[in-house]
Amino acid sequence: MKVMKFGGVSIGSSEAIGCLIGIVKKTRGNLVVVSAFSGVTDDLIRAARNAEKRRDYRETLDSLRARHCLVAQTLMPGGGADSTLTSIAKLFDELGELLHGVWLLSDLSNRILDQIMSFGERLSAEIVANALSFEGIPSVPVDARELIKTDDSYGAAHWIEEETKARVIGKFANRGSTAVVTGFIGSTREGCTTTLGRGGSDLTASILGACLDAEEIQFWTDADGMLSAEPQLVNDTIVIDEISYEEALEMTHFGAKGLLPSSLHPAMRKGIPLRILNSFMPEGSGTLIIERAKESRYPVRGLASIPAVSLLSIRGLGMPGVTGIAGRMFSALAKASVNVILITQASSELSICCAVSPDEAPLGAEALRREFALEIETGLIGDPSIESDLSVVAVVGEQMKKRTGISGRVFTALGRNGVNVVAIAQGSSELNISIVTSSKNRAKALNVIHDSFFLAGIRTVNLFLAGTGLIGSTLLAQIAAQKEKLLKEHSIRIHLIGILNSRSMLIDAEGIDVSCWKERLSSARDADIGEFVGTMTGMNMPSACFCDCTASEKPPEFYRDILGASIAVVTPNKRANAGPLERYKALKETVRQKDVFYGYETTVGAGLPVLGTLHDLVACGDAIAKIEAVLSGTISFIFNGLGKGKSFSSLVFEAKERGYTEPDPRDDLGAIDVARKTLILIREAGFPIDIDDIAIQPLLSEKLAKASSIADFLGALPEMDAAFDDRVSAATAKGKVLRYVATILPGSASLSLREYGPESPFYNLSGTDNLVMFTTARYSSNPLVVRGPGAGAAVTAGGVFADILKTAQSYL
Repeated sequence: MKVMKFGGVSIGSSEAIGCLIGIVKKTRGNLVVVSAFSGVTDDLIRAARNAEKRRDYRETLDSLRARHCLVAQTLMPGGGADSTLTSIAKLFDELGELLHGVWLLSDLSNRILDQIMSFGERLSAEIVANALSFEGIPSVPVDARELIKTDDSYGAAHWIEEETKARVIGKFANRGSTAVVTGFIGSTREGCTTTLGRGGSDLTASILGACLDAEEIQFWTDADGMLSAEPQLVNDTIVIDEISYEEALEMTHFGAKGLLPSSLHPAMRKGIPLRILNSFMPEGSGTLIIERAKESRYPVRGLASIPAVSLLSIRGLGMPGVTGIAGRMFSALAKASVNVILITQASSELSICCAVSPDEAPLGAEALRREFALEIETGLIGDPSIESDLSVVAVVGEQMKKRTGISGRVFTALGRNGVNVVAIAQGSSELNISIVTSSKNRAKALNVIHDSFFLAGIRTVNLFLAGTGLIGSTLLAQIAAQKEKLLKEHSIRIHLIGILNSRSMLIDAEGIDVSCWKERLSSARDADIGEFVGTMTGMNMPSACFCDCTASEKPPEFYRDILGASIAVVTPNKRANAGPLERYKALKETVRQKDVFYGYETTVGAGLPVLGTLHDLVACGDAIAKIEAVLSGTISFIFNGLGKGKSFSSLVFEAKERGYTEPDPRDDLGAIDVARKTLILIREAGFPIDIDDIAIQPLLSEKLAKASSIADFLGALPEMDAAFDDRVSAATAKGKVLRYVATILPGSASLSLREYGPESPFYNLSGTDNLVMFTTARYSSNPLVVRGPGAGAAVTAGGVFADILKTAQSYL
């Protein structure tokens, strides 16, 4: 025989009870336990409180009566509900008299409140039993007050085991009809109605199952079983197929939905399996709770959390080496009826803290002041402190004690995402690692830990993109094209959460489809970079990445705040690292302190591994003697085309048409862009200089450089053709070519137009090629050369894409 308990949601409507009937039909001979319809207990309490305050309670009472009658009539049409309606009417008459008595006396004792709350289960049992009978399953309602005997702790009564067991066995010794038992309620030896506390219907089922040595106790809910984390907070949760009693107790203690710890105890003592099932999808196998669960394929069994706790602490120099401090502390809290959720003590014995309910924290602090009054007065122990707005996240699993590195994995994931750990507690059984963190970080902590353990290596990047011009739009197209392959072959998912351009901005925590971002952005709100960044940091999303694909000075102003919020930054925008030296240093220091990814490989050489190569050389102790580089794909394209029948101005127009130039081509031809790249190289090589320290040979005349608009500049550009034709002819006569080259030496740099012969790597450049030549202590006679396309939306976006993918690894 199995005990089948159906929760409030599973009987909350005629449709839900229809599912219950279908389940019971397939498994006849079992015992059914029912809760009140969903929300009914709360309505009964509200009616009672209103009656106590002499407010109108009849509206609630009439609404409840109408709801129960409607369900009965729907389930048993054509007059089939007549007898049920009569029973419902009698129960509501009795309830009305009770509430009227409360109203008359303006008094509501816990004893009377328990009696009022009992009507929820008494009504549901009546309706369910009669509906089953109507469908051909002979059933009778059974009032658990006849069976479960308790003490008189109204509101949370404790059951009396021996007496209850005798009554239950006697009642069901000769079972005939299906019994539909009221959950949640019992009675004292004197016959006074009691309730078993929060989750009492689960406890009823567990008590009945234990008394009858049931084959299995089933809890039918609206969930597929016990989940690996809270689905309201964590995406991609999985159903736990098996879990041990101890693991289940740990998870329920720390807030996991499904069961309460008290409901497990009777079944645990008898070794009876429990199972959580979905009454709306009864074909599922749910979660089985047994003494020894099979090993999970995951290192941990699941995560749970308590949303609100306070840390109550005592600390002082008078504590180390003094015996009994902890005993006195917890004894004082117990006397004050303060429930301790977890305990942690510094190894130095200078402090002890415990997590308690925020409501009980002031009471606990006062109890500790009284207990340690003498030590506080003499300064041996400080005044008890309360730290609020905290949550507990628990990582649970018996397999943790068999594996090394679990704690490291947890804290690495938290640290990389900027989740500060306030306190830690781990039992000697290694069954649970409990972490106290700020309440605002609760969801983030759950997500990053869950991703680390349960997504089979899948790494998620929550992307916020600024700039939807040529580079940004190309990047989104690449992400869309690569999305499935990334997940299948590399276990990486990119969720586009926010988009910003100069006109509009859009943020959607549920994600933006990269295949239709233009349509959504076109109807979005006006752009505001400050609001965009504020919303992004306020969302506190795990594994977040801000990608700046603009050429604007504005986004870099927010980089430090973004990095400080443990959000990775990826950008081809050179203005941050080529800006004021103090800002560059501050960014680097923030990255170091927060251990957060800052990807700017594409600021120099587009998609080429220029900065990565330089970082490796410097990190390995190689001394940089000289760096020579063609750093502008635009200028490279122009000079590679000169002397081949095309003029300087026509090549500039072609480069602009192909998307090689900056929005204002003068940033390229005026050497501003090259100077920024050069400055970045210098700084990354370890030489702290500013842009004014770079000697720049201009390519444009002063008149063109200071043209009032881009259109005026382009209109006057042919004026430069003759001068460049002459320079090219002179170089060609010597068998050489012209290249605009950055030369970097320790502490200095210059940009100049120089001639190179066939012996130089610069001679054979073509198209938009960039070339960077490193001469170092180790690469002295044969310099290290990096060469490839240095301009173009596809290669630049590809380099940005690669940096975004690196953020996924950085968050592990």
